[in-house]
Amino acid sequence: MQIKIHATAVAIGAALASSAVRAQNATAPGDETQPTIIDNPTANRPAERAVYTPADFQRFAPRNAWDMLLRVPGFAIKESQERRGLGQATSNVLFNGARPSNKSDDLETQLTRIPAANVERIEIVDGASLDIPGLSGQVANLTYKASRTSGQFEWRPVMRAHFADELYTRGNVSVSGSTGALQYEVALNNDEARRSAAGGQTVIRGRSGDAIELRDDVWTSNHDAPKISGQFTWDGPGSSIAHFGASYQQIWHHYRERSERTGSPVYPDRLRRISEDNDSWNYQFSGDFEFAAGPGRLKLIGLERRSHEPYSSEVIDTPLDGRAASGDRYAQVGKLEETIARGEYSWKMLGGDWQLAAEAAYNSLANIASLGTFDPIEGGFTSQPFPEASGGVKEDRYEAILSFGRPLAKSLSVQVALGAEHSRIAQTGPAGITRVFDRPKGAISLAWKPTKSFDLSAKLERRVLQLDFYDFLARAFLDDNNQNASNADLRPQQDWSWTAEMNKRLGRWGSTKLEFIYRDVQDRVDIIPVGVTGEAVGNIDKAWAWAIVSTNTLNLDPIGWKGARLDTTIVYQTSGLKDPFTGQTRNWSEFVDWEFEGDFRYDVPATSWATGVSASYMHQQAGYRRNQVDRIWEGPVFASAFIENKNVMGLTMRFTVGNMLNARSRRERTIYEGVRGASPILSTESRDRLIGPTFTYMVKGTF
Repeated sequence: MQIKIHATAVAIGAALASSAVRAQNATAPGDETQPTIIDNPTANRPAERAVYTPADFQRFAPRNAWDMLLRVPGFAIKESQERRGLGQATSNVLFNGARPSNKSDDLETQLTRIPAANVERIEIVDGASLDIPGLSGQVANLTYKASRTSGQFEWRPVMRAHFADELYTRGNVSVSGSTGALQYEVALNNDEARRSAAGGQTVIRGRSGDAIELRDDVWTSNHDAPKISGQFTWDGPGSSIAHFGASYQQIWHHYRERSERTGSPVYPDRLRRISEDNDSWNYQFSGDFEFAAGPGRLKLIGLERRSHEPYSSEVIDTPLDGRAASGDRYAQVGKLEETIARGEYSWKMLGGDWQLAAEAAYNSLANIASLGTFDPIEGGFTSQPFPEASGGVKEDRYEAILSFGRPLAKSLSVQVALGAEHSRIAQTGPAGITRVFDRPKGAISLAWKPTKSFDLSAKLERRVLQLDFYDFLARAFLDDNNQNASNADLRPQQDWSWTAEMNKRLGRWGSTKLEFIYRDVQDRVDIIPVGVTGEAVGNIDKAWAWAIVSTNTLNLDPIGWKGARLDTTIVYQTSGLKDPFTGQTRNWSEFVDWEFEGDFRYDVPATSWATGVSASYMHQQAGYRRNQVDRIWEGPVFASAFIENKNVMGLTMRFTVGNMLNARSRRERTIYEGVRGASPILSTESRDRLIGPTFTYMVKGTF
């Protein structure tokens, strides 16, 4: 099951720890996935861990490390948080005891590059008990080695019953191997490819509540993002080791909407066409080199990222009575750069692990934007500069953090990090200013493991989050007739973050995990008032949010249903801030407060067949602007069923029927004459669009 917690506003960005770990033997294969519990008494810190070997995943016929890690009971894969620079480790997956030194590759891309045959074991341990600063809670260390050249592939075409184009380009192919002291993985991945669509009726109602316009809408969204990437590991002289990674990605994104509008008392019957295009590219180079230096080890890390991001949005209204068409266009071309240099020196002293880390980062955005008006005679747009949306943002940032961790007792360990960052943010363009900030950063983590089947961790952290440089500049949203003003005074969000995690293994029955997260936020990024009638992305002084996350694996083998397993993740979270327009307390904009994912899988014993069903539910709060409340969602419940054969001439094949419960695309928007809540309603928009079933065929294998 793919229980992968997303980066919702609170729970899904919870910090977790990483470490270099060692393991030994594992259990013999059985009907249920169970680990061997290893205790290494020679380690400097508590090293008890659960160890899974390839035999524990045999019944699932995994093709790569991603397939294996998804089947670890009660474990939820968490991506690195979008922090400033590289910082300390934040994802909960390690590769041969080390954190990856990159920002462009997600964990799925990295893990699918590693064939299952190369995996020696997966170790689960509490991060705060280990010697890589930054994380707490469950961490998976993947130990693997390529002994020969091998390859793997996966292809997942998708068909939809309504509106959407066929998708034939989703999949990945990779080759890995080793030669001498060099180990390599190279992949071509287009797993982000999608073909989305929906169609149906939209009703616009006026002040009195009567329908004033009916719309028959159909939209399609075609997205491909092929990426070629490589990871190379060099086992250097002595104990030195080096990693080098590179990737290049081309993105094609095209959105089209066709809307027939009738019954308006203001406009004639008309046809509206909306198009959005975002064809961009990006690349990254990253590397690190670690070696013995004096009483400890020094690790030098470097990263370079570039992206070219042209975007355009066009809206054209064509009256059906023969009058001339009209329309608008917004376009921009953004160029983003990021350069990072980081050094980490680690040593042992006073019975614990020390690390001094220093980082310098340079980020910049250069953006040129324009607005256009449709010329019905020429059949094109007449463009003019959009100065408020054009300009640049540059940030130079430096940070230093000293970390220390050690055991307080056999079952209890602590990790402390203290430091600060200094940054200089300069904006060019209209009202451009330069500002300098000094901010404290740090964390304290505790890990307690009173028994072999139970562990508890807690963490308090001071965080500074990343800014989206585009938010400094103005932006037009033509489809909804909205516009953001520029805001040179935008500041990065900061918070005090409290997290706690409890893990309990239930033997043959499976495992359960419970997480609690609380954020005390300063400078929350949201839409704020600008001038008399304007609005922009800005900061709200105080905000808060908390979440409870439950992740569970239930094996049904003990009741005699061999090969059956149920995985669930349940998220409840809530938030609050003082609305900058109304002064009232409300949730964060577009905040997900309920989320559920459930997956039942049955691997038929003594056969290559498997079948199962999945269901997911997500409830999202509305978004808020000066004059509107807008809630957009899909659902209420997405459900699917699959049948799989794990050995069709050596291949794994699966057929899946998705959206079996007819989840739909919905929108409810209320527009006010002035400030929402303080002025009369101008109109409401209610959307109910059909998505329809999807049919996915998957084939994967090795070569």
